[in-house]
Amino acid sequence: MMLSERLLAIANFVPKNSIVGDIGTDHGYLPVYLIENKISKKVIGTDISLNSLKKIIQYVDSKGLKDFIDIRLGDGLDVIKPFEIDTVVIAGMGGLLIKDILDKNKKVTDSITHFILQPNVAADKLREYLYENNFTIIDEKLVKEANKFYEIIYAKKGKALLNKRIHLEIGEKLILNKDPLLEELINFKIDLYYEIMGKIKHKDTFRTRERYLELDKKIMELKEVLKEIESN
Repeated sequence: MMLSERLLAIANFVPKNSIVGDIGTDHGYLPVYLIENKISKKVIGTDISLNSLKKIIQYVDSKGLKDFIDIRLGDGLDVIKPFEIDTVVIAGMGGLLIKDILDKNKKVTDSITHFILQPNVAADKLREYLYENNFTIIDEKLVKEANKFYEIIYAKKGKALLNKRIHLEIGEKLILNKDPLLEELINFKIDLYYEIMGKIKHKDTFRTRERYLELDKKIMELKEVLKEIESN
């Protein structure tokens, strides 16, 4: 089966012969792909929607893969036992929610080796959590679908140092890898921040003045990253 470019990029980070937990599995496409392509030995797909779950179970059954894909109803890592999986995929939700899922079930999280995380928003807050909680970001990848950028983070346990604050906004691995979409993403962010600054510059409150200066600083830092990319 063919995956979307986003799901394919996620699948490409999944280690060979892994046992995977796909949290919020949605349609169940990723678990089926991982088993059919002999990437994973077993996948546990979870979802909080009973209606979605019924459809996923039917889809898995139609593929003859129910011995390899376990579908469970539940929230986050609540339905996963410690050491039951070695790899977790948490994709298609906000960075703060992903952070909360990892933080809520520390015993399960601490038993997992590979973390493949794809926040729809607040990627900077998720990266900050990873740096502050003894995770190392091993790699990152950008994907663009329907004019939206997706940041995919592959992390493992282990202390890492944050070299620059801008690496929360723009992952350091994206810069080191010279990701093909990085320049476009940075320019998109710069344009967005200029637009926000234009809307708030005449609102004379402490919060708007503070926000204006914060965005101005971020734009300067993003322009520095652009120079770094172009000079290497």
